[in-house]
Amino acid sequence: MQLPADVLQCMDTLERAGFAAYAVGGCVRDLILGLQPQDYDLCTNALPEEIQAVFSGHTLVLAGVKHGTVGVVCHGEVIEITTYRTEGGYSDNRHPDWVRFVPDIREDLARRDFTVNAMAWSPKRGFADPFGGQQDLKSRILRAVGNPTQRFQEDALRILRGARFAAKYRLNIQEETLNAMFAQRQLMDGLARERIFSELCKLITAATREDLLLYAPILTQAIPELAPMEGFDQRNPYHTYDLYTHTAAVTAGVPGELSLRLAALLHDVGKVDTFTVDADGRGHFYGHEAKSAELAKDILHRLKAPTALTEQVVTLVGLHMHWLVPERKPLRRWLSRLGESTLRQLIALQHADLHGKGNPPETDHTPELYDLLDTLLQEDLCLSLKDLAVDGHDLIAIGFPPGKALGVCLQSLHSRVLDEQLPNKKNALLRAAAELLPPEFI
Repeated sequence: MQLPADVLQCMDTLERAGFAAYAVGGCVRDLILGLQPQDYDLCTNALPEEIQAVFSGHTLVLAGVKHGTVGVVCHGEVIEITTYRTEGGYSDNRHPDWVRFVPDIREDLARRDFTVNAMAWSPKRGFADPFGGQQDLKSRILRAVGNPTQRFQEDALRILRGARFAAKYRLNIQEETLNAMFAQRQLMDGLARERIFSELCKLITAATREDLLLYAPILTQAIPELAPMEGFDQRNPYHTYDLYTHTAAVTAGVPGELSLRLAALLHDVGKVDTFTVDADGRGHFYGHEAKSAELAKDILHRLKAPTALTEQVVTLVGLHMHWLVPERKPLRRWLSRLGESTLRQLIALQHADLHGKGNPPETDHTPELYDLLDTLLQEDLCLSLKDLAVDGHDLIAIGFPPGKALGVCLQSLHSRVLDEQLPNKKNALLRAAAELLPPEFI
């Protein structure tokens, strides 16, 4: 395996000082899979104060030194080096009640979550893999280290992480581990919302339809509003699937952009609350998009999602039933209102919604919508007031008073340009504006 030069240098520095040094955890897993690790962690039998002494010539980050971690800054990047340690007691289901440094790397690896993350490698010492992580990766199995119930009681976030690892790396969760994840899922209620949201985002952007169905007990624990959707019969001829299965299909059917995946996951979360049945026994969900947008906002606020992300998701959820048509004027108005990126996401969401019902859609205008959007974007569009060929100063010059009437006139001109009733040319716009001049200023 090939490690970056800075990482190798840190390991060599520790080895020359008489200590063992290994790359450990996720970076080893990713390298075995042929992937590029996002970061590199090292572990060593050197104590924290010994690590500091060895790297005394470097800038050090000591925020984690209490738990044995020293960050060494190399060319602007921080390489974390942690003393072998074991832990005991997790009263808050997250932090160890105590940490004890140990001389044997096997004891350190025994405290980790899954076997595929409990491997270490050194170019000098080879692999340390006491729990069979290499074989599990080869067999595409995700297995907890030791007793799975104990692992999840130590930190309940490992339940979501397990689902995320399985989805991202296409692993099958070993039966005992999966059963423990489901049985312990209520422990997630005690986790910080920010931690849940971070893992949830990584899971849903990687998940397939089958993942979302398999891990429904975990997802509905993280977002309780999804729970009533499981098995919910929509009593509608357009829908073959129950509400949760439809949602899983739509979520997996959109590109892996976070805002789009979240919008798909929550687009019908208001259906249960708006469900009615007519005299023929047919189900209806009048106004469910508005209720779904309201619930999506509440859910994302509770999970401490960033404001801009929340607003984007709520916008998409609230508009998903405003079906787009491949006609110039209405699509140009949507483009003006939403911008290119959001409009493309709305097209993708509506496409997935159509194809997530279990029946082939009667009509699907998605290709025409994208083609027309591309055509509109190639034209010299007037998508906002700032693109208008006249501004407030031009209207004041022909007699408009500053104030509300001026703003109303600019909006009217822009609307007529969008509808292609006027060209976006200065002389034509000024002539039209003159017709809107209040009589007392003529």
